[in-house]
Amino acid sequence: MGYKVAVVGATGNVGREMLQILAERDFPTDDVVALASSRSIGREVSYGEDDILQVQDLAEYDFSNTDIALFSPGSKVSAEHAPRAAKAGCIVIDNTSQFRMDPDVPLVVPEVNPEDLDWHTKRNIIANPNCSTIQMVVALKPLHDLAKIKRVVVSTYQSTSGAGKAAMDELFNQTRGIFVNDTKQNEEFTKQIAFNVIPHIDVFMDDGTTKEEWKMSVETRKILDKDIAVHATCVRVPVFVGHGEALNIEFLKPVDENDVREALRDAPGVVVVDHRANEGYVTPVECAGEDAVYVSRIRRDTTVKNGISLWVVSDNLRKGAALNTVQIAEMLVRKKLVKAA
Repeated sequence: MGYKVAVVGATGNVGREMLQILAERDFPTDDVVALASSRSIGREVSYGEDDILQVQDLAEYDFSNTDIALFSPGSKVSAEHAPRAAKAGCIVIDNTSQFRMDPDVPLVVPEVNPEDLDWHTKRNIIANPNCSTIQMVVALKPLHDLAKIKRVVVSTYQSTSGAGKAAMDELFNQTRGIFVNDTKQNEEFTKQIAFNVIPHIDVFMDDGTTKEEWKMSVETRKILDKDIAVHATCVRVPVFVGHGEALNIEFLKPVDENDVREALRDAPGVVVVDHRANEGYVTPVECAGEDAVYVSRIRRDTTVKNGISLWVVSDNLRKGAALNTVQIAEMLVRKKLVKAA
């Protein structure tokens, strides 16, 4: 028997990707429902190569006969409708930031902390981490198992798709406008994104940290280890899809560079491409459309005791959002934590 699955926010970048990945991975469904706001009622979205779904109104939808709901509609919408779905008996996997730091909601990356799914019943909600956090902890997990991590300094190079379709359009329009001397206004970003980088993602907090940087720190500690210190600088770059991250990792004890490389090669969800030659590394262009977290530029950091540096890239719409959400649903099925209504 298959499951009834609802995708909330089905008309957005991540919602469309969720529908595609459910079909690609042959998730056991008997029925798939596409949900969005009332202004999207009747719009059509693709489910796999052959099926077309008509979008239904989220506000009017009854979740009582739905087994799993994959949410990616924005935090305010999730705050209103995810608890409603959970109360109706549907297991919610939420891709927004709304529930990530709720102590009664597990924050899960299947390759890292699948055991946390066992206590999802406290609220019947499971949170999907931030896109930049996901790819980082997938790379950190095998290394933390190898030798405990003390501190991580991370600089991110985050694509515009992380801010939504309108942000991608702004990059495209500004880039085109520069070539034809047609100045475009900044609407989605605080400064020009075309041919530029912006060291500002999400709102500023009182200590000068942006909320995106704060998320990477607190989410890593919730997912991996409360004792790991994380200092992040998050930067938006003129790329459509794919986040890059430069990691400087300090361990509690000495680690061998070759052991680090082997631990990463053996880790689920990780692909190591690390050749000290031209093109011997992965960039966001090559990772777009791929499921893996790619690790390159593995080397010793001689400026700190027990230091290693890595370059990590991943498709932020797939592993950073939609794929991780579907993998959580697959893990619920494998662990027999969900029953078909």
